[in-house]
Amino acid sequence: MSMSAGWYLRRLSRMGPREAGGRAVDAVRRRRWRSGLPERPPVTGVRFTAVLPDGALTAVDPDAVKRLVAEADRLMAGRAEFFGVVRDDMADPDWQFDPKTGRRAPLEHAFDVPYRDEEAVGDIKQIWEPSRHQYLTVLAAAYALTGNDRYAERVAGHLRSWWEANPPLRGAHWVSGIELGIRLLSWVWIRRLLDGWAGAPALFEENPAALDQIWHHQRWLAAFPSRGSSANNHAVAEAAGQLAASCAFGWFPYSPRWRADAVRDLDRHLRANTFLSGINRELASEYHGLVLELGLAALAEADAAGVPVPTTTRLVLLRMTDALAAVVDDRLRPPRQGDSDDGHGLVLDGPDTDRWGSLLATGEAVFGRLGWWPEVPGADVRTPLLASLTEPYGEGVARPESRPAHFADAGLTVLRGPGGIWCRCDGGPHGFLSIAAHAHADALSVEVRHDGVDVLADPGTYCYHGLPEWRSYFRSTLGHNTLEAGGRDQSVSGGPFLWTRHATTRVLKVDADGEKAARWCAEHDGYRPLLHRRQVDVARESREVRVADTVSGDRRVVRLAFHLGPDITAELEGSRARLTWTRDGEDRSAVLDLPAGLTWRAHRGESGPPLGWYSPGFGRKVPSTTLVGSGSVDGTAEFTTVLGFDG
Repeated sequence: MSMSAGWYLRRLSRMGPREAGGRAVDAVRRRRWRSGLPERPPVTGVRFTAVLPDGALTAVDPDAVKRLVAEADRLMAGRAEFFGVVRDDMADPDWQFDPKTGRRAPLEHAFDVPYRDEEAVGDIKQIWEPSRHQYLTVLAAAYALTGNDRYAERVAGHLRSWWEANPPLRGAHWVSGIELGIRLLSWVWIRRLLDGWAGAPALFEENPAALDQIWHHQRWLAAFPSRGSSANNHAVAEAAGQLAASCAFGWFPYSPRWRADAVRDLDRHLRANTFLSGINRELASEYHGLVLELGLAALAEADAAGVPVPTTTRLVLLRMTDALAAVVDDRLRPPRQGDSDDGHGLVLDGPDTDRWGSLLATGEAVFGRLGWWPEVPGADVRTPLLASLTEPYGEGVARPESRPAHFADAGLTVLRGPGGIWCRCDGGPHGFLSIAAHAHADALSVEVRHDGVDVLADPGTYCYHGLPEWRSYFRSTLGHNTLEAGGRDQSVSGGPFLWTRHATTRVLKVDADGEKAARWCAEHDGYRPLLHRRQVDVARESREVRVADTVSGDRRVVRLAFHLGPDITAELEGSRARLTWTRDGEDRSAVLDLPAGLTWRAHRGESGPPLGWYSPGFGRKVPSTTLVGSGSVDGTAEFTTVLGFDG
């Protein structure tokens, strides 16, 4: 997906003078960098001292080790999966190859790589993901916990291969700062986990190729930080990687300066990216997890190196952890709000380990759990290792005495009912910063789960580049459980990561502790002069969720959509849908009574245009049922939907 001149004008319109000036400076610097690479300053007698404390490895639960080794053995067989695409070539990977399209990214100057153009480069996410080297941190962890040299030797072979195939500033892997930052974090942990292996010093501190790569990665991050309207999770990843490397690999003349700048930048971006309530400002749940992982990993490096960090850094991470504990459902699943690309900050476990449980376990180890936190079953590898490096924090800090339901600054509300009913209501801002890159046009949307099963589901994300029709659908108003008016989205898109007009949402009432029902009410102005208002009631005793939509203003054609989860079977008769599914071997059911004033149709797995899909993860989609009611309004109309669970 190459960007047109119109896109560049729209993108420029969302920048302030300071950002535009900074980007102009970056452009001048890029021209200078084209003239040639500077030589790395010489270093002598360097040693790696950022090792794990005694006893850290023995604290890992044996079951977590078994899961890790099983994944490591799959990787040793050359098999891995990235975004739904299985690769059998990972014993000796081609670092520029995209197995999804069969294309190879050109090894030209990084500033010339058209990484958004799938025709020229391939699916850039498929190319970038293996080169975050998070599968190598898994292999390195398997070595550390088993002592089996074959894992370490595979890691060393792949690193040497990557360093040779991707010289500084050549090719797609030198395009984006988030990739460099996460890669540095992986390298730090690889070196730490391989510390007992005899070949580790020769692979890193005694290896000119490794020293060149580490230095050039840090030099790049210092020169080209994400700015202004792009200073979202990318900026956090850049600062986290820079801090980790400058602490653990602090071997260069510029290391003290890079370290000081990274400490400051990490604190600044964590605060800027996080509401005071602890919710990530991008209002994209998966990015809440990514930023929290990055922040915890960077904090561990600073603490291990004895580098002071501002108290606000720890406070933001504590608040993010408490917020995560507050919003997850009974199965520890967070909302599916906004974009998701399955990005991780630090991976030391196999894919069968629950990400959110792992994060909460780490939060418990570092900050201490509160009485209202959900229980975290099982164990993981990452938690005891991260916690062994991190100074405990939280004693004497004000924290919620009971489980919060409403995060006013983020406009995120979770209403809970009997029998595991969980309902997330969206009344917040349209994303973060002027471009709201990872936002969806989902004002007033709801998610409803029963015992962790998606009943009224947020369909997810599916893709970023290369499939504009699908990208548009999954971030559209029709692609969410809310009301579309006039055949257009509530907010105006200017590109796949750009919104040029943002709907404004206002929460009117929240009563999560109501005697008869938990209640939420909000409205938005995305269709002005038409106004859409929604009230949601979750009954205390009747296992019922009631959604009342009021539309007032000029005459419009409206469509009200309810997306069912992929496990839900629906039988639609008129304006009533009978829903059935199975959970833990038990049959479950519900009745969805829809507004009779609209004409209802069921859609499933349609592609022209897309409708009736659910994305369980980035790059994957499965058919699901979407119920769409159509009609026209003139003046004021109210539509009431009632979801009643049986049993």
